[in-house]
Amino acid sequence: MSSLSRELVFLILQFLDEEKFKETVHKLEQESGFFFNMKHFEDQVQAGEWDEVERYLSGFTKVEDNRYSMKIFFEIRKQKYLEALDRQDRAKAVEILVKDLKVFASFNEDLFKEITQLLTLDNFRQNEQLSKYGDTKSARNIMLIELKKLIEANPLFRDKLTFPAFKSSRLRTLINQSLNWQHQLCKNPRPNPDIKTLFTDHSCNPTTNGARAPPPTNSPLVGPIPKAGAFPPIGSHSQFQPVVSPSPGAIAGWMSGANPSMPHHTVAAVPPGLVQPSGAAAFLKHPRTPTGVTGMDYQSAESEHLMKRIRTGQSDEDDLPKAVVRTLNQGSNVMSMDFHPQQQTILLVGTNVGDISIWEVGSRERLAHKPFKVWDLGASQPLQTALLNDTTISVNRCVWGPDGLVLGVAFSKHIVQIYTYNPTGELRQHLEIDAHTGGVNDIAFAHPNKQLCIVTCGDDKTIKVWDAAAGRKQYTFEGHEAPVYSVCPHYKENIQFIFSTAIDGKIKAWLYDCLGSRVDYDAPGRWCTMMAYSADGTRLFSCGTSKEGDSHLVEWNETEGAIKRTYAGFRKRSLGVVQFDTTRNRFLAAGDEFQIKFWDMDNASMLAAVDADGGLPASPRLRFNKEGSLLAVTTSDNGIKVLANTDGMRLIRMLESRAFEKNRAPPDNSKPLVINTLGPAGSVSATIASTPERPDRTLPVVSMNNIGAMDSSRLVDVKPRIPDDVDKIKSWKIPDVVDPSQLKAVRLPDSASTGKVVRLIYTNSGLALLALGSNAVHKLWKWQRSERNPSGKATAHTIPQLWQPPSGTPMTNDISDSKPAEDSAACIALSKNDSYVMSASGGKISLFNMMTFKVMTTFMAPPPAATFLAFHPQDNNIIAIGMEDSTIQIYNVRVDEVKTKLKGHQNRITGLAFSQNLNALVSSGADAQLCLWSIDGWEKKKSRPLQASPGHQSPLVGDTKVQFHNDQLHLLVVHENIIAVYDSKLECLRSWSPKDNLSAPISSAIYSCDGLLVYTAFCDGAIGVFDADSIRLRCRIAPSAYISGVSVSSASGYPLVIAAHPSEANQIALGMSDGAVHVVEPSEVEAKWIGGGTSSQDNGSLPSNSSNHSLSGQPSEIPSR
Repeated sequence: MSSLSRELVFLILQFLDEEKFKETVHKLEQESGFFFNMKHFEDQVQAGEWDEVERYLSGFTKVEDNRYSMKIFFEIRKQKYLEALDRQDRAKAVEILVKDLKVFASFNEDLFKEITQLLTLDNFRQNEQLSKYGDTKSARNIMLIELKKLIEANPLFRDKLTFPAFKSSRLRTLINQSLNWQHQLCKNPRPNPDIKTLFTDHSCNPTTNGARAPPPTNSPLVGPIPKAGAFPPIGSHSQFQPVVSPSPGAIAGWMSGANPSMPHHTVAAVPPGLVQPSGAAAFLKHPRTPTGVTGMDYQSAESEHLMKRIRTGQSDEDDLPKAVVRTLNQGSNVMSMDFHPQQQTILLVGTNVGDISIWEVGSRERLAHKPFKVWDLGASQPLQTALLNDTTISVNRCVWGPDGLVLGVAFSKHIVQIYTYNPTGELRQHLEIDAHTGGVNDIAFAHPNKQLCIVTCGDDKTIKVWDAAAGRKQYTFEGHEAPVYSVCPHYKENIQFIFSTAIDGKIKAWLYDCLGSRVDYDAPGRWCTMMAYSADGTRLFSCGTSKEGDSHLVEWNETEGAIKRTYAGFRKRSLGVVQFDTTRNRFLAAGDEFQIKFWDMDNASMLAAVDADGGLPASPRLRFNKEGSLLAVTTSDNGIKVLANTDGMRLIRMLESRAFEKNRAPPDNSKPLVINTLGPAGSVSATIASTPERPDRTLPVVSMNNIGAMDSSRLVDVKPRIPDDVDKIKSWKIPDVVDPSQLKAVRLPDSASTGKVVRLIYTNSGLALLALGSNAVHKLWKWQRSERNPSGKATAHTIPQLWQPPSGTPMTNDISDSKPAEDSAACIALSKNDSYVMSASGGKISLFNMMTFKVMTTFMAPPPAATFLAFHPQDNNIIAIGMEDSTIQIYNVRVDEVKTKLKGHQNRITGLAFSQNLNALVSSGADAQLCLWSIDGWEKKKSRPLQASPGHQSPLVGDTKVQFHNDQLHLLVVHENIIAVYDSKLECLRSWSPKDNLSAPISSAIYSCDGLLVYTAFCDGAIGVFDADSIRLRCRIAPSAYISGVSVSSASGYPLVIAAHPSEANQIALGMSDGAVHVVEPSEVEAKWIGGGTSSQDNGSLPSNSSNHSLSGQPSEIPSR
């Protein structure tokens, strides 16, 4: 739903509330899911209206969504159960236990057993945990306090707890303004118009008030907007004026010009149940669209932009998605993309090796991955023969169904596959159809006769229609004399039809009436052409390329079957078949000349062109999301860049912090208290991992060979370049930050010294900061929601609270009897849902509950002591533990067993990093060695010493730390003498060593969460901000800038560890050698740490993805990619 549609819902909610339609208000709140009315929720809980409470909640979350949601529903159902027991209504209590509470048994069986045992007690207060349970009213009030905390912490309720601020009666005001505007357009406006209805447009017609006046036909609507107030306020229950658009043009001219004697045959594979001959006849007589009228649609643009277009006919170039905000590494050449029709950041991708992926571009998570596989092993003989002769197969087109619940994939050999999809990212096989002889070149969905169907075309020169439920063939349209390249189903005035194009340049149109093609026209260029309608279905466009490389983007006059407008700006000889897309009834985009080119639909001249910071192929494929706020573009290095406009960047920022919720907590073996929470039974569903098993394949021989060759043959000379979108936004021009006024820094409050801060991590939610001191004591700071910090995220603009456990006892690690904690290696790892922290300071490894600060368990007593911890990316029960004796132990927490020991280092382990894409673990040690291990069989695949920079002694020795970039392919390696980027084969790509004004040894380094920067701490207190792609220094922060009262030349302490905020790319936290913790960020909200200049292209490419794994012993967990 567009942002304007969302705002309309809020206006309706305000109107209903003002008119006292209370039940309707809450029903709309629940059905839209836009605003959670906490007051209504509290009233229902206090009244014990449990069915209404759960019904209202269901509009915003389900039990299995996340751990917060699970606890919310558990608390409500537990209270309902206890109240039934309190009333001595055992039958009702048993019903609640079986119907409502049993769902939680699979997550915590012991808890469910304990709840069941309450039935055996005369008074459930005999249970020690429930002994303080009071009366019903007080119990509900206590529960409400807990529920409100859970709701506020639940990311699914983020931005839904506050009703937007706008003036009262806003909807009435807008309607009055619309009436004023309509009155302004009247040919003979009356001084005192009498408005009797909102169901039709107003017209000052003396005979038929309310009928629409004929619009002007030769010029757009012009003139000033009249002031509000020309009409009296509308009545209390007046209806909202429906949006009226101009009548759509028809394909009458196209079809009436068809030659009936042409040998075009239509074969119905089943009895023709989709025939619409009578409607078609009326359809052909439909009047032409007035060319001077601009259609009004509140979803198409903001009102300000709309009026600007009405007055001037110009588009706002700022609305174009031009800033690179994401880079995704698909791993294979992308052949087709399509955004989900409802979830604006879900992207479907198909590749040249036949696999498909679904990406959540906001979090950069690959939700699903399906390599090509024939489902039906008894496939047709022609398909078996084709696969036997050539096993390579490519995706020619992948597309979502209109509701986003199904998707279709057309392959280069014979078949289409249909999957069902649910919002968790799960794909299930639905249909496999042996659709065409040869390649299936296009697939689309249509709704003839209100029945979802699949439309395909192929090398066998046919178009076919299939029932989407069972896969039965319904129609075969024959008449093309060359392979059919594309299909474009559409409907107008309830008449369904299909446009098709073939590689001989012919355009045909078909009705579902078995009477053959109604159109036979030549497309410009007479080769590969695709057709598409504008979002509102009123304007038809086509884009194609000739065999000579001439590209043509045109708008058609459907009524006459003629070209209405030809858009200029293409290269004289395009280097491939140009792809295009439309968006928001306003813009066209096409990939040409290593760029994306944009046009306003109403202007033949090119509006703008962007190169997406380089790295695009000659004719990139592209796709807008439904709102037009994001644009996905293919790159020449088997990746995808996502470009955004202002709305898109806002959407991406909003989603960035939510990615961690897709990962679940490790199961808990402890027994939680009944009275408080469901406890750590938050592993609702397994994380959907995307570990593609992709065999090496050669490029497929696409069915239309000359097309494929032309598109790819000239891409070898294209050098990819990393997006540097921070230069597009407001950026710092200060290469050296020395004064406190140049940034915002806060020292976190601390009443007791912990010695040195040896480990420091943000929680995955970004709401808190956890430090481990050299004395083995943990400290946790939490930021509170406030007017200045409404999100409650960590920030340098407000001071957090030092969180104290109820018992007053801090989380303290076990220490060794033979070695002081200060001299022992410390390590720490946080669970994905922030519920647990695993930590060690020379003694046993401790597992703490982050809610209670209590020790859940300890294990693995020294010697040897643990020196580094990392959770397995696919199983939270498996931990890689680096040891002091240079081994790595793969430990299963659930069964308390060491599965295997990895040996390959000569000194203690100082770094571990998992890569899900590589299915590998990289380890580093105090021997300055890097080792690559397969996580399938845990065998060592490669070992390499750290490569020193020229001018430094070799080989290097000393602690070495590693962190994978979020592309899971490139590795950041940190040593006191060097920071370097390595590839997946442990080859050093580029490096940097301390020099000039950053000459002190390096103490710690970490990627920013967006993967664009590397923050590096030095032993003299300075901080270096580097480009992640080039390892070029962009900004230096002196200690005098963030430590108050410290001169440039002397500092009281220096950062031992550095942490990066998981969703705020410009915020870092510093753990100091004197025990202090500082949070540092730019002083202005939109400012960046980047200095002037651009990043080098000569050092290769690192995709711009998020990562927060620390290189200072901080394996902070990010959702699987």
